[in-house]
Amino acid sequence: MSTILAATPFVGPGIEWFALSPLLALLAGALLILLVGSLTPPWKRGGYAAFTSLTALVAGVLAVIQWNRIDDNGAKTLVGGSVAFDKFTIFAIIAICIALLLTSLTSEDEVRASNEEGPEIFGLFMLAAVGAGVMVASNDLILLFLGLETMSLALYTLAAKERRNSEGQEAGLKYFILGGFSSAFFLYGIALIYGATSSTNVSIINKTLRGAVRADGNDVLLLVGIGLLLIGLGFKVSAVPFHVWSPDVYQGSPTPVTGFMASVGKVAAFAAFSRVFISGLIYRADDWRPAVWVIAVATLVVGSVLAVRQTNVKRMLAYSSISHAGFMLIGIEAAAHVASDDAANGVSAIAVYLLLYAVLVCGTFAVVTALAKDGGGTELKDFAGAARRRPALALGLTVLLLSQAGVPLTSGFVAKFGVIKAAVEVESYAIAIIAMLSAVIAAYLYLRIMVAVWLADSPEETEAPARLPFSLALSVALAVGFTLVVGIYPQWVLSLGDSLTVLIR
Repeated sequence: MSTILAATPFVGPGIEWFALSPLLALLAGALLILLVGSLTPPWKRGGYAAFTSLTALVAGVLAVIQWNRIDDNGAKTLVGGSVAFDKFTIFAIIAICIALLLTSLTSEDEVRASNEEGPEIFGLFMLAAVGAGVMVASNDLILLFLGLETMSLALYTLAAKERRNSEGQEAGLKYFILGGFSSAFFLYGIALIYGATSSTNVSIINKTLRGAVRADGNDVLLLVGIGLLLIGLGFKVSAVPFHVWSPDVYQGSPTPVTGFMASVGKVAAFAAFSRVFISGLIYRADDWRPAVWVIAVATLVVGSVLAVRQTNVKRMLAYSSISHAGFMLIGIEAAAHVASDDAANGVSAIAVYLLLYAVLVCGTFAVVTALAKDGGGTELKDFAGAARRRPALALGLTVLLLSQAGVPLTSGFVAKFGVIKAAVEVESYAIAIIAMLSAVIAAYLYLRIMVAVWLADSPEETEAPARLPFSLALSVALAVGFTLVVGIYPQWVLSLGDSLTVLIR
C-alpha cells in the first residue's frame, strides 16, 4: 500500500519593504550606476560622484523616516525575525550613509586624476555600504555573514583598484587573504554556536542561553564558537592581535578608499559586534567579557605606542584607528556588566562613538588626499610646510587631529569621554585609566603631524598649488563643521544615543 505524502506549500516570511527602504535605496543606486553607466557614454565630470552622493542622501532621509516610525510604533524584527528594526540599526545606517556621502565627495577628483573615472568604483562604494547596512541590521548570524562578505569583497576590490600600483596590489592581496581566514573563523564559529543552541537567530540564542543550565554538555562547543566569533569580528575591527593587516592595507589603498574602509568598516563591524555579543550572548558575558577586556587593553596600548614610531601618515592613522577600536571595545566591555544598572550606557557610548568617528576619519583622509597631491606622497616629510601652501586645509586637519586626540570642544572628546564614563559607571576603573593614559601617548602622534604641517620647512619651494576641487573642499568643510558643532553642543547627539540603550532581545 502506497502512502501519498502531500507536500506542504512553502510560505515565505512577510516583508515590510518600506522598513527596508534605506538598504533598498543603496542597492538600487549601486545597480543603477553599474547598469546605466555601462550602457551609456561616460557621464559628465563629477556625474558618478554626484549620483552616489544623491543615493547616500536618499538612503539617509529614508533612515530618518524609519527612526520616526520606530518612535511611533516601537522596535521589532522583520523578515521572519532575521532583521532587527530598532533605533540602534537606524542610527548605524545613518552613520554609513554619512560616510558614503563624504567618501563620494572626496573621491571625485581622485578617481578622475587616476584616469579611472567610471561607474565601477562608485558602484563598489555603494555595494560595500549595502553589505555594511545588512551587517548592522542582522538579527541572524547567517544574514550577518552574508552582509560581511558583501562588504568585504567590495573593499578587497577597492583596495586593489589601482592596477599599476604595486603597493595597492599588495594591500588588496593581503586584505583578501587575511580577510578570508577571518571569515572562515567566523563561519566556523557560527556552526558551533548553532550546534550548541540549535539556532542562528540572535533573539532565539538569547532565549536559549537565558534558560540554559551552565553544567550541560554544550559548554565547550558554545565557548569555542564564541571564541571564533570574537576572532572573526576582531579582525574586522582591527583589534590586537588581529590588527596586522591594517597598516599595510591602509598605506597601500587609495586614500579615499582608506577613509571609507576605516569608517564604514568600523561602523558595520562594531554594530554587529554589539548585536551578537550584547544582545545574543549576553547571558554568557562572564565567559567572554575577560577576553574583551584583555583585547581592549592590548589594542589601546599597541595602537598608541606603535603609532608614534611611524613615518608614513597613512600608517600613523592606521594605528590611530586601532587605538580608536580599543576605545570602542571599552564600550562593549562596559555593556557586558549585566549586574549593573548602568551597563546599557555602554551601547549608547558605542553608537555615538561610531557616528562621530565615521565623520572624523572621513574628513581626516579627505585632507590627507588633498595634501598628498601637493607633497607628492603620504610620508610625513611630504606634509612639511603644508600650512604655507594650504592654510585652510592645514587648519581643518589640525581641528580633526585634535579631535582624534580627544581635546575638549571637539567631537573626539565627546566620543572618548562617553566610553570612559560608561566604564567608570560599571566600576571598570582599571581599563578607564589605561584608556586615558593611552590617549595621552597617542596625542604625540597627532602633534607630530601638526608640527610637520605648521612648523617644518618645505624641502624646496614649489609653484602655487592647484585649485582645490569643490567637492573635496565641501567634504572637509562638512567634517570639520560637524566635529566642532558636536564638540561645542554635544547634547543633541548624546540625547539620540540615550535612546539606543536597549537592543532587540
